[in-house]
Amino acid sequence: MKEKPNAQPKTKPKPKRKTKKLREQGRREFLRSTALLVGMVGASLVGLIPLIGQANARLRPPGALKDRLDEQEFLSACIKCGQCVQVCPVEAIKLADINDGVGLGVPYIEARDQACDFSCDGLQCVLACPTGALTHDIDYPAETRMGFARLARPCRCLAVRGQPFKGAARGTDHPALLRFESVDRWNPIRLAEHPFDLPLCDLCVRLCPIEIRIAQCEAGTPPSGDPNQCPPLHAIRMQPMPDGRTATPVVEDGCVGCGVCEMVCPAEPAAIVVDIHRSADFQ
Repeated sequence: MKEKPNAQPKTKPKPKRKTKKLREQGRREFLRSTALLVGMVGASLVGLIPLIGQANARLRPPGALKDRLDEQEFLSACIKCGQCVQVCPVEAIKLADINDGVGLGVPYIEARDQACDFSCDGLQCVLACPTGALTHDIDYPAETRMGFARLARPCRCLAVRGQPFKGAARGTDHPALLRFESVDRWNPIRLAEHPFDLPLCDLCVRLCPIEIRIAQCEAGTPPSGDPNQCPPLHAIRMQPMPDGRTATPVVEDGCVGCGVCEMVCPAEPAAIVVDIHRSADFQ
């Protein structure tokens, strides 16, 4: 019987060396992946630019946890739930869009378009906030520190120029809402539906929510019958000039920065504005 020849041991095939073409392809894929990763990180960091530069600082709802332009505590506490938006009777509170970076979805107020007039008396936005981003340490409008009004353009102020005002404060097409006690105690109406006829414009004083509350308290009829609603300090007054025909709005320490004066100012652009980096506590 013939012997079988010894079987040759199987040898593993040698791995093929990468060609120059394959190496170049791998290098390109690595560079492409790295560029994509850097782009994604960069895009994420771009959202921080508005916060770092304080470009997204805005007029915030009553009670916002902030110190002038420092909003980090407020931005950290706000969960962007929108509860404050839903309860605002004049729809003053909006949510920021993507241009605000990390401020996306954070509530703010554009006073010139629609100010907070404290129609709810009890600060419903504060009560609705589940996290305390709108601090629960305040209960009344006079305790808020949203900003501080300033006569930014005296040359445009009708009172400074000695001019009367007749008609709708911002024109018949403006959608702003405001509560007028003489019309409806609880439901705000369009500002355009309440025309004025004033020998000298004093809308910023006449319609100031703090001044209205002070007048009610002096008359013995505080809002909701609650004496705690009575502001301790005046917010704004008209200072008559020596000529006897002009006057200048003077902002006082009771100003809370609600923005009603800016909203109702008939001048364009507004003669009086709200500074968000100031308050009655920091001027």
